[in-house]
Amino acid sequence: MNIRGTIDTITGMVGSVTDFGLKLIVALVVVDVIYPGTTGTVANLGAIAGQFGDHGMAGLIALFLFATLYKK
Repeated sequence: MNIRGTIDTITGMVGSVTDFGLKLIVALVVVDVIYPGTTGTVANLGAIAGQFGDHGMAGLIALFLFATLYKK
């Protein structure tokens, strides 16, 4: 097995885990909306968004960079 194949395999695994995590977060948000207060996911996401906002322009730049890197 060559290095390129190994990197492609690891990249695929990381992508699969990331996709699973995002789908799990969406499912937990839906559960939290239907049954308020059961998972606390909405409150936690609100707290994370608030932390980005509390840091002003630096927080917005960090959020933009995170979103840009995630799209790749």
